[in-house]
Amino acid sequence: MTTETISAEDLVALRDSVADLLGRRGGSEAVRAAIASDRRTDERLWEGLTEIGAPALAIPEELGGVGAGWTGLAAVVEEVGAALAPVPLFSSAVLATGALLVALEHNGSDDGSSVLVEALASGERIATLCAASEHSWDTPRVTADGGILNGTAHYVTDAEAATDLVVLAGGGPVVTLHHVPADAPGVEIRPVATMDPTRPLSEVSFTDVSATAIGAPDDLVARVRDLVWALLAVEQVGAAGAALRMTVEYTKERKQFGRVIGSFQALKHRMADMYADVETSRSIAYAAVEAIGTSEGAELAAAAHVYCSEAFGRVTGEAIQLHGGIGITWEHDIQLYFKRAASSAQFFGQPVDILAATRLP
Repeated sequence: MTTETISAEDLVALRDSVADLLGRRGGSEAVRAAIASDRRTDERLWEGLTEIGAPALAIPEELGGVGAGWTGLAAVVEEVGAALAPVPLFSSAVLATGALLVALEHNGSDDGSSVLVEALASGERIATLCAASEHSWDTPRVTADGGILNGTAHYVTDAEAATDLVVLAGGGPVVTLHHVPADAPGVEIRPVATMDPTRPLSEVSFTDVSATAIGAPDDLVARVRDLVWALLAVEQVGAAGAALRMTVEYTKERKQFGRVIGSFQALKHRMADMYADVETSRSIAYAAVEAIGTSEGAELAAAAHVYCSEAFGRVTGEAIQLHGGIGITWEHDIQLYFKRAASSAQFFGQPVDILAATRLP
């Protein structure tokens, strides 16, 4: 498949288009209405993102996509992350599409899964990835035997909004890849309560479900994990930057001892440290995205997941402190960013596990 890129000018225009859309259709009220809805998704905002081609950005032109590469999609992921917009962009355009593109690179574009990729690019279909067991992202609990799936996938994002499920199945010497319509007989989607309400999770169970097998390389799980960590780091950068901006604005308004608290030197230093965390995170996150598919990709993706997860946690922790008591109330949005920091650090493996695996003897 052809590897395309996006020019700097087009990238700026894309960011502006997404920011404008989020400004018109997003916002706190829209987020809260979406997470309280039946599908826990902002369907109106997702329609807008589809109209500007967001799901198609990373997909090559020969498969019906825009051909902007992962860097193009990353720009949208950062903006959507900043807004905590509850849309299936990460699940469909990163998780599911990423796994399918890895498979297509292995099999060639004549693989049957190209039809699904083209449907995802157009926005006609929405997919998510079923990958994790209850205790591990590396070993799926769903098993495949003769094209029949059984078992339960945990921590499945946006399953309620999905029309299609891309499934990683174990039970054999290697993890295999499969496609199942979300409404197929034997599929049960059970929404679960989450600490972070802006990223809905579900358990998806398969009982004698007939699935379409998709050929994939032996290192499928590792390659999907590296892709996810790189794009997740970009999402974390967007959300951390938004939390910093909210904190700066709050400290310009909140008064104590007759002065706005933002004028206190100690608080200025703390916000400067938050800014440093955001900008250094941005550097390593985009370095990881640019390295996807290269010899440095795995190392940079792991480094980005560790660094950006920890930095996002520090930024939102400070944001809560600087907001004071109002920061922990449901009415204020900063608590949503604090929760997103905690949940995203667990996605596809915790930073502590990466550090333990790479620690020198």
